[in-house]
Amino acid sequence: MVKAINDIAFTIADQEIVSLVGGSACGKSVLAKIMLNLITPTSGTFLYNGAPIKDQRTHWREVQPVFQDPFSCFNQFFTIRSQLKSSFGILKEKPSKKEMEERVDQALLAVNIKPPEIEDKYPFELSGGQMQRMLLARIFILRPKVLIADEPTSMVDACVRANILDYLMKLKEELKMTIVFITHDIGLAYYVSDRLFIMHKGKIVEQGTPDEVTLTPKNEHTRILLDDIPDIHKQWIVR
Repeated sequence: MVKAINDIAFTIADQEIVSLVGGSACGKSVLAKIMLNLITPTSGTFLYNGAPIKDQRTHWREVQPVFQDPFSCFNQFFTIRSQLKSSFGILKEKPSKKEMEERVDQALLAVNIKPPEIEDKYPFELSGGQMQRMLLARIFILRPKVLIADEPTSMVDACVRANILDYLMKLKEELKMTIVFITHDIGLAYYVSDRLFIMHKGKIVEQGTPDEVTLTPKNEHTRILLDDIPDIHKQWIVR
């Protein structure tokens, strides 16, 4: 039997940015789904604020995801704006219709989208980069305490990738959020994180600050990830 996650123990501090870094099938996305309570672990316990998750809806008010493929997160038959407004449904107390419209507009402007640009637009009419920004606008609307960002930049080009990372940092500062950034790219993880967790075959094989992990790697799989960084990115790390 293959264990997707095996013997993992860690804590994440309030308003910290941590990155789960590893290759394909290392278990990082499974771990993200456990954090979102989409998967129940077969053994062990995941605690949020020191307690097990009891109510899914309550948990999702505070913990929200941004996934790799933004198009799979939106219904192609409804307008973007109507779906952003429907996000308020998860909140315990809905704002008034006027407040909803204002918060949607504010969220769009926060990710550099002018509201008229997406008026009456459907998901298939927007680019991948624009759709990824729609997911981030949804986070601005819901204002969760924790964001699980699962490979949010892997489907966009380098220019848009930099913008998405900037928006993530803006989210953290404005909403005082904790962010779990999931990626195979240790260079990007170094750029955004307070701490790195290196994963391999369902285990965390190394962890520490970005400088500790990248400048003095102790595990073979960390060194493999570092070898995969293009030379231009290594300039961020080797100063």
